[in-house]
Order: sequence, then structure tokens, then C-alpha cells
Amino acid sequence: MKFVDPRDFTGSRAWEALDIAEIDGATVRLHWADRPYDWHANDGDEVFVVLDGAVDMHFRDADGEHVRAMAAGDIFYAGAGVEHVAHPAPEARILVIERKGSV
Repeated sequence: MKFVDPRDFTGSRAWEALDIAEIDGATVRLHWADRPYDWHANDGDEVFVVLDGAVDMHFRDADGEHVRAMAAGDIFYAGAGVEHVAHPAPEARILVIERKGSV
């Protein structure tokens, strides 16, 4: 059993993670960030939940590049191959659920 208050977690570097659980080959991780990640497309599905703070989620689709402002409680689902990058505004704590080892 584990209880985690995301507001208590601050990494020593952007996108540092606290491993919460591994469930049937998927990882559940809490990330802290104060700067953008890199543009990427995962090789598997990803669920991204803003727990604290705000994030501007940049993503690309057939219509071009878009930005969606996300607040605490908002969820972003990226299927395999969806290009995206998260920009904390100015910092955020994010729960990410994805296949273990996904890149």
C-alpha cells in the first residue's frame, strides 16, 4: 500500500520521476517538471494527467501543430506515434502511465 501527495514531490532536475507502480507491464510514474520535455512520439500508448500546476501540451497531427492548455485534473491520451511535447507553465506535477520501457 502506498499513499503519495504529488505536491510533496519536487525533482532535482526537470522530468525526474517517482515510480509509483508497475501494473501488467505498464509503469505509473509521477514526474515533476519546470521546463519543456523534447518532441517525441512514444512507441506505445501514453496517458498523461496533470495533477498540480499547468501544462501547455503541443502536439502534431495531419492538420499541423496545435497547443492545448491543461490544468490540474486534465488528461491527455497519446496513442502510439503521436508527436507531442509538454511545456510546464511554469511548473507541474504529472502522472504518466505507459508501457514499461516505452520510448
